[in-house]
Amino acid sequence: MLTACLASLVGCHTDMYDQPRYEPLEASTFFEDGMASRPIVPGTIARGQLEADDALYTGRENGQLVQTNPLEITPALLARGEQRYNIYCSVCHSRTGDGDGMIVRRGYRRPPSYHIDRLRSAPDGHFYDVITHGFGAMPSLAHQVQPEDRWAIVAYLRALQLSQYANPDLLTPAELNQLTDAEREPLPTQTQQ
Repeated sequence: MLTACLASLVGCHTDMYDQPRYEPLEASTFFEDGMASRPIVPGTIARGQLEADDALYTGRENGQLVQTNPLEITPALLARGEQRYNIYCSVCHSRTGDGDGMIVRRGYRRPPSYHIDRLRSAPDGHFYDVITHGFGAMPSLAHQVQPEDRWAIVAYLRALQLSQYANPDLLTPAELNQLTDAEREPLPTQTQQ
């Protein structure tokens, strides 16, 4: 038994544990620049970070802004877009997109309404690009809003625009009747308690 313990102690060396090494970002005399940590090789892409889909990650294809959202427009995407819009955009652009958000009411520069002709006819890639890079007084939100969420916001913006300028020719007769019936109904009044 004693020999077994002694034999196991012979195998325990701390050479590997205590070998000379540099801690991250420690100074070094080995390299000319004096740094132990080496710079990342240009073009290096971390695992899971490859952004090969230009339309999805830049809002452009062949250098041109994409016309339509590259994501499938679903109720879940619109709900996510509404949530992200209300968090990041509504403070300036307002919840309806008219540019009269709370910060504007307190003196910040007014952004354009999403309901003007120029922005209604702008390609979806324009909105993605503005969210990504900023425009005028608007800062870039790229560090706060992930690419898929930027596209969700764009989808929601289009829904906001459609809510103000829906084409009645696209509605079925039943849907049109529903709208005209709703217009005829008086608004409910609030009773005081």
